[in-house]
Amino acid sequence: MTRNKKIAFQTLGCKLNFSETSTISRQFGQNDFSLVSFDEHADIYVINSCSVTHNAEKRCKEMVRQVLKRNPDARVAIIGCYSQLSAHELSQLPGVDLVLGNADKFDLFERIEAMPPRGEHVAGQEKTMVEQPDRFVSSYSADDRTRSFFKVQDGCDYFCSYCTIPMARGRSRSDSIAGTLEVARQIAQTHMKEVVLSGVNIGDFGKQHGESFYGLLKELVKVEGLHRIRISSVEPDLLSDEIIELVADTPSLMPHFHIPLQSGSDQVLKAMKRRYDTSVFASRVEKIKKTIPHACIAADLIVGFPLETQELYEESEAFIRQTDVSYVHVFTYSERDNTQAVKYNQQVPVKERKQRSRRMQEVSQQKKNLFYQQHKGHSSNVLWEKEENNNWMYGFTENYIRVKTPFNKGKANTIEKVTLNLLDSDGVYWV
Repeated sequence: MTRNKKIAFQTLGCKLNFSETSTISRQFGQNDFSLVSFDEHADIYVINSCSVTHNAEKRCKEMVRQVLKRNPDARVAIIGCYSQLSAHELSQLPGVDLVLGNADKFDLFERIEAMPPRGEHVAGQEKTMVEQPDRFVSSYSADDRTRSFFKVQDGCDYFCSYCTIPMARGRSRSDSIAGTLEVARQIAQTHMKEVVLSGVNIGDFGKQHGESFYGLLKELVKVEGLHRIRISSVEPDLLSDEIIELVADTPSLMPHFHIPLQSGSDQVLKAMKRRYDTSVFASRVEKIKKTIPHACIAADLIVGFPLETQELYEESEAFIRQTDVSYVHVFTYSERDNTQAVKYNQQVPVKERKQRSRRMQEVSQQKKNLFYQQHKGHSSNVLWEKEENNNWMYGFTENYIRVKTPFNKGKANTIEKVTLNLLDSDGVYWV
C-alpha cells in the first residue's frame, strides 16, 4: 500500500486497549501516514475492539457501517479482543479488509503495507490472522492528553465463570521490572504529568520472572519525571498490606484504589469462581481507610449474574451500602459464549438485570456524593487537563475528585493546589 494515506483509529473498551492503540498508531505517524480523527474522511479505519459485553461487539459492527458510509472505498481493519474470539464472523462483514487478533495486532503496520489494491488477491495474503496471544508487548498512550495509560501486564489466569478475557488475551504475563522501567523512562520524557498503570490483572505482574507488583512500584517511584502514578484495578486477593502502606508513604503514588468486587454475596462470588469472599474485600477497604483516610476506593460490580436471586441481589446491595467504598462501576451481566456461566440454568431476565443495574447505580451515586461532600474545605492538588469543554477545563485531585475551573490554556498539564469549596449542581467541584 502506498504511503501518505490518511489513517484513523478508534478504541473500544478498557484503558489497556487505549495504551495499545496509541502504541500501534505511532508506527504509522513515524512512517509518512497522516493520523486523522475517526470521524473524519480517511483512507484506512482501524477499530481496536472489545468483547467484554454484547454492546461492545454491536458498537464495533456499527462503526464499520458508519465509516463505509463516509468513505465507501476505505479499507477497514478490526483488531483486538473481538477479533481474537470471533475472527471468522468479523471477516465476513462487508467492507472489512483485515482482522487481527491480540497476538498479531502489533504487526498491523506491516500487514497494511502489504495489502494489495482493492479487488486484487495475492497468493498467501490472508485477511485474518489470529494466533494464540502469548507474547508481551509493552504499550503506552502518548497523545495530547495529560495522562498516559501504561500497559505493564496482559492476560489472566483466573478463568472466572463469566469472563472471556483469558481466551481473548491469553495467560498472565508481563515484562521484567528492568524492561518496564525502560518504558517508564520513555513516558517520563513525554512531559505527561501522570501515568496510569494498566493491565488485565496487574497484581499478577512479574510472577514468571520471580518478581512482584510491589517490587515494580518500589522502583517506579524512583523514575524522574513521573510526577503522579495511579494504579488501576487490583484484585482484592492481590492487594497486599505492603502495597497499601507504600501508597500511604509515597507522594507520587495516588491514594486511589480500584478493587473488583463483582458481587456482595459470597454465594454469587463462589458461582463466579472468584478467588476471595466479601470478608477479604472488606478487609482491604478497612486497611486502606485506616491507613489513608482520604483515599478514593472504587469497586466493580456485576448485577444480574445467573443464580443471583432477588434475595442475593439485596444482600449484595446491602454489602455495598455498609462498606466504605467511594463509588461503584456497575455492569449488567452479559452472556458470553464459551463461558461456564452461560450454561447455568438459573438466568436472570434481562428486564430484571436492567432494573437492578439502575438501582445499584443510584446507590453508587449516593456513595460518590457522600465522598465528595466529605472533602469539602480540603486542600488538594489538581492536574488540569488540556481539553476545553464549554469554556471550562477539568482535572482530578490525587484521590480522583473531579474539579473544574474557567478555561485557561496556561494551566493545561499543570498541577495546582486548590481548596474544594463550591460543589456545583453537576456534582463537580468548582474552583
